[in-house]
Amino acid sequence: MIQGVGQGGLAKAAIEAALASMQRGAKVEGAIPRAGEGLQGAAAPAGAPSFAEALAQGVSRADETIKASESLPVDLLSGKVGDFHEVAGQLKQSELAFKFSLEVRNKLIDAYRETMRMSV
Repeated sequence: MIQGVGQGGLAKAAIEAALASMQRGAKVEGAIPRAGEGLQGAAAPAGAPSFAEALAQGVSRADETIKASESLPVDLLSGKVGDFHEVAGQLKQSELAFKFSLEVRNKLIDAYRETMRMSV
């Protein structure tokens, strides 16, 4: 059924990921490749998904959240969902997921444009 307000979502996942990285003791210095090392020297932590996998998972989660919220107004009118606040919270969560996805896309496009402006 529908998750309650504050359960699940991108914010909770982001907080859990930040807490997990803090518990592993990840440091910024270890993540940055040293001079001459290149990108090959900076290995990802064991069990960590690649950038493409993480991006695909984020997009699929945002898509699931948005698709789940599309039928909520009809469910409220038909009586399947009894609480309006639950519907409003789920709609707000899907709106935030969409806006977050849009901002990630904008940052990726800005980074691409900045890379294309570099002279080699």
